[in-house]
Amino acid sequence: MEQTTQEDIKAHLMQTNEHYRQLLSKHHEYDQLVEALESKSVLSAAEEAEEHRLKKLKLHLKDEMEQFVSNYKLQHTS
Repeated sequence: MEQTTQEDIKAHLMQTNEHYRQLLSKHHEYDQLVEALESKSVLSAAEEAEEHRLKKLKLHLKDEMEQFVSNYKLQHTS
């Protein structure tokens, strides 16, 4: 049986799973917001807190997306 790569699985999920697409879209949105904050030379306390919050949210979304990939692998390698 052909071994499916991580990137192949992600591409398949992008095409077939709406929830996965939404997670990826939100992750990208948070990434852009973090980049905008990081591009500033000095952050206020509120901006630093927001940057920290966004990074946590991004990590949570990444974990959720990785769980989708893991579940896919489990279902399709048995």
